[in-house]
Amino acid sequence: MYIDTHCHLLDEKINDIENVLKRARELNVQKFITCATDLNSSIDAVKFADSHDGVYASIGLYPEYAQQYNDQFESEIAKLAQNKKVVAIGEIGLDYSLLDCDREKQKEVFARQLNLANDLKKPIVIHCREAYGDLITLLKSHRNLLKSGGTCHCFTASKEIASEILKLDLHISIGGVSTFKNAENVRNMLKTLPLSRILLETDSPYLAPHPFRSQINTPCFIPIIAHSLADTLGVSPEEIEVATTTNARRLFNI
Repeated sequence: MYIDTHCHLLDEKINDIENVLKRARELNVQKFITCATDLNSSIDAVKFADSHDGVYASIGLYPEYAQQYNDQFESEIAKLAQNKKVVAIGEIGLDYSLLDCDREKQKEVFARQLNLANDLKKPIVIHCREAYGDLITLLKSHRNLLKSGGTCHCFTASKEIASEILKLDLHISIGGVSTFKNAENVRNMLKTLPLSRILLETDSPYLAPHPFRSQINTPCFIPIIAHSLADTLGVSPEEIEVATTTNARRLFNI
């Protein structure tokens, strides 16, 4: 059994989600964590998870929307997190690739959501783009808030940054980018990771794996990512399946 630890099942780009989930299950992808980016998508993710077996939700505020964070938002997320299908706070983090982004506001909101996750005893799902220096600094200074663990999703950074993430007892989640022909640097980074800290994801509907890069990504592509990882690490696909599923179950308590 595989677990897609990061997907956006309610994205409008995904057509006929019921058939997508059916097909994914036929391919042995049995559990899914659908991730939110703001309050409305958090509410929708929890409702969808509640009505679908094997679907769970990760809720929180994406860095692009940092200006939306306030006490009321925090209160609403805390209420939603009481639902047994909510397994993480995310995706949260830093994104400096955005035009006119307020870096200080992003850091403030990220820190507040780290506090919230700690209070709720939930792991975190981290989004980071062009901000790993500040991310590592902030995580180190708030290490006391990482007791429930977490993961850096869609990770494609260097092995040196990966090492810093591992020192914080966090996981690293990989997706379709790891299969791209021009991603040899990502595969070299993966070779330095212990299998006990790797998760699988699609980030669907984005970043479909090779040879389907031009297509809409769905959880059905998890086995392709898993087989590519097996080739990279020189282990069997079955070992990847067992290890990544065990890791996800332990981290997200599912």
